[in-house]
Amino acid sequence: MSCSENTNVTPGDPLDAIDDSVAAAAFRRLVRHLRHRHDAENIELMGLAGFCRNCLADWVREAGAELDKAAARDVIHGMSFAQWKALYQGEATTEQLARMEASLQKNAPAS
Repeated sequence: MSCSENTNVTPGDPLDAIDDSVAAAAFRRLVRHLRHRHDAENIELMGLAGFCRNCLADWVREAGAELDKAAARDVIHGMSFAQWKALYQGEATTEQLARMEASLQKNAPAS
């Protein structure tokens, strides 16, 4: 699975006016919510919204966190990714994979 870089940044976006400490608190709440909602599988998140926990880990690294890929995933999952995957990740169906691919196409910037 892969998520495209978010290119939907709008100059003058009110989101940029939110204090970083407030945005960080909201981000931490989102991550903790996803840690609690193991029933929301990554493949389903990808199919619906075009991102998943692994994408969040990638975005944390891209934002400047000095973590390798595995450490960033561990932070987001609240445990090692291997452990999380063994406990909570099922085998993706053909339908789920198709929804994910269609959803990822929506992440691509418009030409």
